[in-house]
Amino acid sequence: MSVVRVGLVQMALKAPTSAPVAEIRDAMNAAHVEQVHRAAAQGVQVICFQEVFNAPYFCPVVEPRWLEAAERVPEGPTTQLMCDLARKYAMVIVVPLYRRHDNGRKTNTAVVIDADGSVLGTYEKTHVPTTGSHLHTMIPNQDRGTERFWFEPGATGFPVFQTRYLKLGVYICYDRHFPEGWRALGLAGAEYVVNPSATWKGLSQHLWTLEQPAAAVANGFFVGAINRVGVEEPWAIGEFYGSSYVADPRGRILAQGPDNSDALVVADIDLDVARQVKETWRFETHRRPETYGRLVS
Repeated sequence: MSVVRVGLVQMALKAPTSAPVAEIRDAMNAAHVEQVHRAAAQGVQVICFQEVFNAPYFCPVVEPRWLEAAERVPEGPTTQLMCDLARKYAMVIVVPLYRRHDNGRKTNTAVVIDADGSVLGTYEKTHVPTTGSHLHTMIPNQDRGTERFWFEPGATGFPVFQTRYLKLGVYICYDRHFPEGWRALGLAGAEYVVNPSATWKGLSQHLWTLEQPAAAVANGFFVGAINRVGVEEPWAIGEFYGSSYVADPRGRILAQGPDNSDALVVADIDLDVARQVKETWRFETHRRPETYGRLVS
């Protein structure tokens, strides 16, 4: 199969942050189920949601109740729900959530579910930022945390998943600022890499349509960039600006969502284009790993 139809879901929070954590999760799960139904009606074969899609971006605060948002994989309710949908619609679904491991670790994780409803594996956010000092200047007089309070750095490496429709890689939010992971995914044969995010205006909006198309060009794959929308009270660190998009291996944006509302972004990606780009530029052939030692020292 050369042409694959992909979808990205960007969404504002569907319940106040003051609501019980389970209520927020259920509201967000239900809203995303509706988007999967819409995507299936449009023939989408691979879909991805935003970072920690069924919770607010709670990292600016230290409130123990948000630990309740962490779920086990694959037996947790969200993974099981999405496995059923994947099986029903023969759709690959990438489910970014807060994961609680059996050994007590907690990670920012994306679950990759194949079109038969089976869990192919997971990717854990590798580069976990410390944003506390930055947020202190933006949100005085509040308790504030950092992502490292909530998420341990990932231990999965950079897997590429052979799904029914294509070879899929995942990078998560802050990861996108690090070219090493993009390269690792490209060298492992990824044809399409999704980057579910939670990023707000004033922090990295200028970079949003620069870094990821550049990574697509440098590595010869398609990129799906997903960002949530809206302002989440009470911490209100800024406005999440949506603008989710699909970029091709020539750096062109094929489809893009609005910056201030829910959207299902759909694009057709031609995997033959990725092969043509790789054959033209031959970056893999011309690499010189023997000169790159300082990159890992």
